[in-house]
Amino acid sequence: MNERIAQYRDKLTGYWNRFSKKQKIMLISTVSIILLAIILLTVQFSKTEYDVAFTNLDSTDAAGIITYLESSGVPYKLSPDGSSISVPSKNAARVKVDIGSQGIVQNGSIGLESFNESSSLIGMTDNEFSVKYKKALNGEVEQLLKNMKGISNAKVLINLPAENVFASPSEQEKASASVVVTFKPGYRPTQEAIDGYFNLIKTSVPNLPLENITLTSSDDSVLLASGEGGGNGKTASLTTAVQENMALQKKFESDVRQSVKQFLSKLTGPEKIEVLVGSTLNFDQVIQKDNLVTPVDTENMKGIEISAQKIQKSYTGQSNAEGGIAGTGEQDVPGYPAAGTGNGSSSEESSSTINYEVNRITKDIVASPYVVKDLTINAVVEPPNGEQSLDPATESAIRTILANIVGSYLADSGTTYTDADLQRKVAVISQPFHGTEQKTSGLSLSSPLVWGVGAAALLAIAGIVFLLVRRNRKQEEVMEEEIPMPPLTPEFPSINMESVTNENQVRKQLETLAKKKPDEFVNLLRTWLAEE
Repeated sequence: MNERIAQYRDKLTGYWNRFSKKQKIMLISTVSIILLAIILLTVQFSKTEYDVAFTNLDSTDAAGIITYLESSGVPYKLSPDGSSISVPSKNAARVKVDIGSQGIVQNGSIGLESFNESSSLIGMTDNEFSVKYKKALNGEVEQLLKNMKGISNAKVLINLPAENVFASPSEQEKASASVVVTFKPGYRPTQEAIDGYFNLIKTSVPNLPLENITLTSSDDSVLLASGEGGGNGKTASLTTAVQENMALQKKFESDVRQSVKQFLSKLTGPEKIEVLVGSTLNFDQVIQKDNLVTPVDTENMKGIEISAQKIQKSYTGQSNAEGGIAGTGEQDVPGYPAAGTGNGSSSEESSSTINYEVNRITKDIVASPYVVKDLTINAVVEPPNGEQSLDPATESAIRTILANIVGSYLADSGTTYTDADLQRKVAVISQPFHGTEQKTSGLSLSSPLVWGVGAAALLAIAGIVFLLVRRNRKQEEVMEEEIPMPPLTPEFPSINMESVTNENQVRKQLETLAKKKPDEFVNLLRTWLAEE
């Protein structure tokens, strides 16, 4: 067995000795790199990757999660601050579902689920119920606030006064709430969001008026709802509306400026015009209701007959006889008609009623709150190169274009403007821009002279580099010539005296060397003589 191992070792040693030094180094390096790669891949694939499953935990929730993971045999990693827990990636989803279903994470707030916990066998006293109810109500409101946008943490303290059975509902003491919220970094709540916080708290607690809610942020700033705090809410709403109106006005002026500049640049050329726009917008929203009644037949100004009624009456009879001349009898009253002979009488009465139906139109008109009341456009145009001002035709064309633009925007302003009025609302100034003279007097990049100077400079630099390289080469050649080369040692033919067995062979080799290479034969003799 030992002999066989020795044979294998000898074979391996002989095989190893066949390689040169470079081959041995390459072989050792290759084997080392392969082994290192195998080790690294094994470590990488066998390493357990962790994902953060829970963040922003308080000490109570973190302790509950750790207890569950240890009892389930799931490995975990706790962050240095104790607010985050990581679990293996393959178990992250299942752990989240299991812990969420069991209600372990409460974000530090215990809600109405506290009533599910077992109490004493004899039941729950009124005081115990009151304490638990207040604590549960605080926790529920905290959980609701934490689900709102921008809030990372909340602390709620609600005061529920004792009910008085002898007092009416209006005389009952009102509840109150003190809330401290912590916003996420960089979040700034709007007034609408603050109103949402107040509404959520108000509707979550019974008999809680809005004025009894104190909402404070973690940076000691008091948050007020709209209409609270002596009109602060109204002021905030008004400020928001003014900011929106100013933003709309700036957007309108920017759009007009861009459109005018883009259009006029076709006439003047790019970067040769600057436009300044000033405007006044009416943000009043008008609601109008019109009740119109119009005839169906506009020619005769009549409607449609929907009903008609016609009544005719006639009467015929005999009157009493006349009694003589008025006021002539002894007992007659002066001036009173006297009785006379009877005559026949008749009468007729006719009435007609016609009902017409007309068009009844009701219009509810809501006018747009964004109406341009006034608009002015000022344009500064740079004259062409070599001129001090624009030609009158171009200036007149620009004024006409600007006046047409102003007139189109002021069409709905409610005021009629003449052409002269529109011309006064536009201004065209012809003036070279600041710094133009220096640019025109100098050399531009597109000037042929600049390109020529640049090419000459490049050629000069290339010539200097060529001369320097050539000079360095000459210096190297001179230095090589000055340094004396060491004499070359003559190479003498070698004769293997050990392989020669007799003098005849030595003589034959010397004769052959003397015939073929006499110079080397002479050098060989000199060497032998010098050695002797």
